[in-house]
Amino acid sequence: MKRKVFILIALLLLQTSVFAQESFRRWRITNQIRLDKFDLVLPEVMRENKIDMWIIMNREGNFDPLYAELGEGYVLHNGYYIFTDTGLPRIERSVLGIEGYLLEETKAYDYFGTEAELKDFVAKRDPKRIGLNMSKDIGGADGMSYTGRMELAEILGKKYETRFVSAEKLVSDFRSRHVASEIAVFAEAGNFSYQLAERALSNEVITPGVTTLEEVAWWMKEQLFKNNLQSSFGMPSVYVTGVKGIEATSSDRIIQRGDILMLDWGVGLMNFYTDMKRMAYVLKEGEKEVPKSIQHAFDQAVKVREVVKSTIKPGITAKQNETNIFKALADAGYVNIEFNKPGTDQNKTDVVIGCHSVGDWGHGTGPSIAFFNPVQLTYVVKPTNLLSIELFAYTAIPEWGSKLRIPLEDDALVTERGVEWVYPINQRVQLIK
Repeated sequence: MKRKVFILIALLLLQTSVFAQESFRRWRITNQIRLDKFDLVLPEVMRENKIDMWIIMNREGNFDPLYAELGEGYVLHNGYYIFTDTGLPRIERSVLGIEGYLLEETKAYDYFGTEAELKDFVAKRDPKRIGLNMSKDIGGADGMSYTGRMELAEILGKKYETRFVSAEKLVSDFRSRHVASEIAVFAEAGNFSYQLAERALSNEVITPGVTTLEEVAWWMKEQLFKNNLQSSFGMPSVYVTGVKGIEATSSDRIIQRGDILMLDWGVGLMNFYTDMKRMAYVLKEGEKEVPKSIQHAFDQAVKVREVVKSTIKPGITAKQNETNIFKALADAGYVNIEFNKPGTDQNKTDVVIGCHSVGDWGHGTGPSIAFFNPVQLTYVVKPTNLLSIELFAYTAIPEWGSKLRIPLEDDALVTERGVEWVYPINQRVQLIK
């Protein structure tokens, strides 16, 4: 008996040690990202946006969206990360009113001070434009609360309040331009995403006639828990598409033979978030492959994806990229439509694109080739931006008398050459037996 207890304790200690090693590994990686971003990206984006002091305010229990990116720390009342362009190659990095072991261990900051020093700190540097995280269009750049701004104005006085400007574009640039260590983490998150999604849409999880959509979704949530992952989307969207479109999503609807299953979700790892889709067909009795009409619709979507991917280029706005994509699709014989409003021509495949920013959230803050991000459509697409190559292709299913919407979505990196995938993308309709 004693021997069994000893072995159990040893196994628990070993497991704890493994967890500690993984936590330390992840912390080291995220801190390397932080150091590289401060050295390489921060000077570039502050000067492009003509902001010579960037103040990120945090309150206890109400942290700015950049809190994890900047190193976290303990905030008692108000705390500030402050970045100042002093004219030197390196941006000065200071923390007032935030402390703690992990923050100090980053070695990312030049000065730690108290919350009470803020007024004198700013006056000594006398910035001409003070960037604050205020935005009505981009949630990730809107960390400054209304009362926080009022308090900051009261502390600094009218002279500096008149110098407050929105750091919306600065936040977008800082988060969406990536260093090599970030891309490595994002690829790791992508691998988790597609592997878990493809397992979810398989007989490992699904028994036709027994398993419900919500059971698949809860299995995926459990995998996030087991792997210490997060998601920016809440419950995974596991849904059935039929003649009339989406029939049910992550509900108690039982998966049946002949169902066309779709899955939309993303994984969060070390402050990076993916967004991707997968598709499966549940074989009917006697079937051994996807019906030809459904396979044809999927193949059309793959062709659309190749047109979209090969058209996107850096150095121009997301809006210009969108215009170029629409033209390339039209030249290839496809029809651009409004979302979920397919045309009546059964010989044409209709298309909607939404190649949004990804990485810092499932729907990220960077340049976005998507109708639902109008401000980010105006931003220039740059190398190292991450994009979700998302599209919907509507192709006729003759036996239905209507069109099947095929969703494709995987995440990619913008390079000088164009767009490059960061993990294995969706190339098939999965089969569930």
